[in-house]
Formats: sequence, structure tokens, C-alpha cells
Amino acid sequence: MRSLLPTSVQIPRVLTIAGSDSSGGAGVQADLKVITSLGGYGMSVITAITAQNTLGVTRIQDIDLDVIEAQIDAVVLDIGVDIVKIGMLASPQIVQTVAKALRRHGVQRIVLDPVLRATSGASLGGDDTAQAMITELFPMATLITPNMEEASLLLGHDITGPDDFKMAAQELLEMGSQAVLIKGGHLDATHTQITDFLMWTTLEDNLEVTQAKEFKHYRVNTLNTHGTGCSLASAIATYLADGHDLSHAVAKAIAYVEAGLEAGRFLSIGEGPGPLWHMHDFYPTALLDEKSKY
Repeated sequence: MRSLLPTSVQIPRVLTIAGSDSSGGAGVQADLKVITSLGGYGMSVITAITAQNTLGVTRIQDIDLDVIEAQIDAVVLDIGVDIVKIGMLASPQIVQTVAKALRRHGVQRIVLDPVLRATSGASLGGDDTAQAMITELFPMATLITPNMEEASLLLGHDITGPDDFKMAAQELLEMGSQAVLIKGGHLDATHTQITDFLMWTTLEDNLEVTQAKEFKHYRVNTLNTHGTGCSLASAIATYLADGHDLSHAVAKAIAYVEAGLEAGRFLSIGEGPGPLWHMHDFYPTALLDEKSKY
């Protein structure tokens, strides 16, 4: 039954379609934390259940295709979405199911984080899944956000550093998405500065124009990086849904993740690499000797 009270307040409606992370640091759980902390209304479609913690992924169970489709239908038909963020899709069949449902509902804005491998090295997809993403989802995507390893898998050749980013972004754009953000955080720790590379196309006087921008920032000295990619894509999606243009949304999302990594340095969660601290604006963290400085 519909409420009789007037509902005049509108906030960005962000749907995450991704896997569940039992440790709470990545996947759907991280996405919902990000969306909420940035003022959006988060909804979820779970594509797979993972058994994982800060030490790695031990098991993955895909959700039945009809259940994935039913989740999308339930959310879109009632609440609606302003943007969709897509994360882990563990099989070509899941990719095809998600793409078909989003096309049927006419979803216009999609941020696709092509999650193909966990930080621990566990496979979360494969070549067939990557090809399905290229065929089914890239032409629908507002933005794709591969890291260096994912870009290498998608292109079939190694991306070794920032010198390769421009050419790689051009190749990825040619696969159909409107914009590409290649993330440089997977360079080894000897690189104290990280470069993320954004390339996008726009129409000016009915002509397609390609633009690019580098985002350079210093690496946060922390082992707690679990869920960084999921969090960045969700932050970008939320800022886009809130009306920011692409370049500004990416810049603000990078700043949000940086702040979460900085705050997460002080957290002790699990025996392995823990998560960034998504709620840093609401619950600041600091060591006792750090607090005494302020």
C-alpha cells in the first residue's frame, strides 16, 4: 500500500549489481556503504555469494539467473534507478542476463567495474566472461573502470604502467563504452605516486571529440586496501547520479577513496589486508598519539 504522506524529497537512486563479500569490505557491502555515505539511496542485486575474508576468497556460489533478473525487475519497476553500478559478474550467462534486463528497462547510465580477479589472485571470471562484457555491456556503459590487470585481460596484452594508459584507453574506448578510467593503483609499492587516466568522448557540433585527463595522487601508505576498486566505482556512480559531470565525479571519487584509505590505516580488521574506512566522514579514526596532536 502506498503511503498517504507526500514524498517530495529526492535523493540519487543508485543500484549496485555485484557479488556479496562476506567480510563486508568489498562487493555489494562496500558499494552500499559508499552510496549511503555520499548521500545516495543504495539498492542491490546480488549476482554471487562469496566466502571471503581479508586473507582471500575460498568459495563462490553464483545466483540463479532467474533470481538475478527478478531482483533487477523488482527494484526498477517500483523504485527506479538514476544510475547502475556493476561489479562482479562471474560468468558469461550472468553478464548476458544483466545486460538483457537493463536493456529491457531502458537503463541509460551504467558504471561498469569489470571485476575479473580478486586482489588475492582468485579468478572471479575468465576470458569468456571478459568477452561477454565487451559484447554485451561495453556498448551500454557510461564509464568502465578497469585496473591495469583487468585492462590487460580485456585487451589481450600487458599494460605495464602509465606510459601505456593512453593507448590502452583508446583501444578500450573503441570497444564501445563512452568513457574509460584506467586505474594505476596496482603498480608495485616502489611507485609512490599513482596515475589514473580518464578518456571520454563527447559530441560537439555533431562531431565526436575525444578528451583525456590524468589524475595524479600520492599512494597512501597502508595495507588496508580491500574493496578499493568497488568503492571508487560506486563513488563515481553516486556523484554522477547527483549531477556532477564525469571529470568532476571521478576527481571527487578519488578524493573520497583516498580519505577512506588514510582513515583505514588505523583500523585493525582481520589478519590480512583490511578494508578502507568508508564512513570516515561520520566516524573519524585515529591512533591515540595521533589524536593528541589536534
